Amino acid sequence: MNQMHMMGGAMTRFGKHPGVMAPELAQQAILAALADAGVALQDIQAVYCANVLGGMILGQVILRDLGLEGIPVYNIENACASGATAVHLARHALLAEQYDTVLVFGIEQLTQLGGGTIPMQRNDEKTDLFARAGMVLPAVYAMRATRFLHERDARPEDFAQVAVKNRYHGSLNPYAQQQDEVTLEQVLASRMIADPLTLLQCCPSQVDGAAALVLGTRPGPHRDVRVLGSTVVSGLCEGARDDILDAEITARAARLAYEQAGVDPRSVDVVELHDAFTIAELLYYEALGLAAAGEAVGLLRAGATRLGGRVPVNPSGGLLAKGHPLGATGVAQMVELMWQLQGRAGRRQVEGARIGVAQCTGGGIAGVDHAASSVHVLGV
Repeated sequence: MNQMHMMGGAMTRFGKHPGVMAPELAQQAILAALADAGVALQDIQAVYCANVLGGMILGQVILRDLGLEGIPVYNIENACASGATAVHLARHALLAEQYDTVLVFGIEQLTQLGGGTIPMQRNDEKTDLFARAGMVLPAVYAMRATRFLHERDARPEDFAQVAVKNRYHGSLNPYAQQQDEVTLEQVLASRMIADPLTLLQCCPSQVDGAAALVLGTRPGPHRDVRVLGSTVVSGLCEGARDDILDAEITARAARLAYEQAGVDPRSVDVVELHDAFTIAELLYYEALGLAAAGEAVGLLRAGATRLGGRVPVNPSGGLLAKGHPLGATGVAQMVELMWQLQGRAGRRQVEGARIGVAQCTGGGIAGVDHAASSVHVLGV
């Protein structure tokens, strides 16, 4: 049976890139990924471009200037899970023997939006009602955080500690937008966004970035990293009694990915997850099986998810520090894990890592627990 190998990858630094257009930013990551894989542009048989807000046929525009013409180009939008979904679809084609070498990249320029929260999708009566009432994603996660404080043995300091940890990791990552460490006091004293979440507990909204992977049916020049499991699922309609602390969509995706990979969550060495807000990281500890139900805070307080701990989470700095250029995020998570499993992550290296997990959710729709969630299991 064919397997999908991560032949090479690269990313730009995430941050503000004034005067640089999206195609140029993407091309920087693409050319660096090809060089890392030891593959010529002409060897690529299909391209998967992940982007959310960049407009139609962005993939073709980017490739036109590189002189790559005529091959299939798939433009993929699945909210914040776009990049992860692109990898998932590329895997389908490789395992089906449609291609043997493909390029996946994600690109986003959020600085073009002018700042502020990303608006909720407004294409149905229920979501429009929520949006008109002022519902934004920070408020959704603030409600989860408030409920978490009520039901769990948790304090606001626990949320802030996630930001402290991930900002420390980001200080070790030359690709991260935020490379300054912060103290617990600084996080708690930063401007309130949606009680109890302060500014430093929310991922930055002003960020540009691109990431690219060369994937194939054969190993690349570095230590062989394979995608052992790959899932994308959609959310279920919520009822009045649904538990807002139950990240059901991610737990379901994770179960499927672990089963596909033949991996027990206790064997996972390193994780890149969707920490758009600090409370999200704690919820995903449990959804990914890193901690039992109700034990996420204990895992954090024990230092298990910090570099040097049992299962470091977001050694890249995560969305909180590395940044969250929507279409690029899922691809960048997997570039980071590839580097970690190959021992190429520099000062943020997780020693002896052999199994990595990437998790990315996307899309706020009224009445649904996220629109999409993707979990990938990588191994050497």
